[in-house]
Amino acid sequence: MITIEANADGLSRASLERFIRSAQRAAGVTGSVDVLIARNPALRALNRRFRGKDRSTDVLSFPAAEALPRPTRAGDIAISLDIAAENAARLGHSVAEEVKVLLLHGVLHLAGYDHENDSGEMAARELQLRRKLKLPSSLTERATPARRQTP
Repeated sequence: MITIEANADGLSRASLERFIRSAQRAAGVTGSVDVLIARNPALRALNRRFRGKDRSTDVLSFPAAEALPRPTRAGDIAISLDIAAENAARLGHSVAEEVKVLLLHGVLHLAGYDHENDSGEMAARELQLRRKLKLPSSLTERATPARRQTP
């Protein structure tokens, strides 16, 4: 289910649902994913509550805690439309594209990747899937200029 509390041009529930299915298939993530698109205050509250960081953030992922062999839920993703809009303006692409970049990043976290603790595995996978899904530069590419590669 996709909940859009804050909207932008070109951002539709139908296009995000199609994209999330494509991203899940590409990343090997099974089960349902709930997505929240909200403003900075909502992301700040979630970040404070679940990560102990009292600031807004662009994307949060919450993997489901199921012990079944084939999970029916993959987890939840929350995205700040405010930060997505800032990134899109700065990088010269649409807000809808930026939301998809953030969704892909969140899906990779649901798949078990963690760029804060790996040796570039998530960045490499994100680059590969970003190209496959025809998206602009990824979060991990932006955060690690030394690893940045051209599309």
